[in-house]
Amino acid sequence: MPYVVGELFYTLQGEGQNAGRPAVFCRFSGCNLWTGREADRHRAVCQFCDTDFIGVGPDGGRFADSDSLADAVLSRWPSIEAGRATGGRPLVVCTGGEPLLQLDAPAIDALHARGFDVAVETNGTQAAPAGIDHICVSPKAGAPLVLTRGDELKLVYPQEHPDAQPHRFVALPFAVFYLQPMDVGDEAVTRANTERALAYCLAHPQWRLSLQTHKLLAIR
Repeated sequence: MPYVVGELFYTLQGEGQNAGRPAVFCRFSGCNLWTGREADRHRAVCQFCDTDFIGVGPDGGRFADSDSLADAVLSRWPSIEAGRATGGRPLVVCTGGEPLLQLDAPAIDALHARGFDVAVETNGTQAAPAGIDHICVSPKAGAPLVLTRGDELKLVYPQEHPDAQPHRFVALPFAVFYLQPMDVGDEAVTRANTERALAYCLAHPQWRLSLQTHKLLAIR
């Protein structure tokens, strides 16, 4: 199948369990919870979304098949030998938008063949194909949660909707639970959200605090 990728770039993972780990980010275009257009934000399920996932950017692309997609991912990795990424544990983070609208078993197999661990950051509304090495689910208020197990559950906090309260998720089979303070582009509000998340984690120690360190470090 063809794949539409908005961005494809090499950086450090800024959030969650893999924070600080070098990775190629593969940002798939499109989402099932919002068009991505500002004119439609009032109809978005997650109105706090801060990601541009519309169309194809200057370092994205349209790929006809899984091999061409995997080759493009490999080309961003700094160390390659015999057609495989080398050095440490090469990682590709498949994100969006909603990556599970496009990421499928052939793409996962092709990325594995080029030496990558495959991670996905998903809103959890889609089932995951087999073979993903690291699943991070970020539930959104008002959206159905289909993917109910994985490596980390990362809840943007606070979401005032009853469906997005932390206590609703702690019985699910995830290895780690994170609260990530909601960033609304207003420094004072973001700071207040961070303080609320910090207080919740201290009072409920099964939760950990996840900060968006890439924003703090001003890296992509």
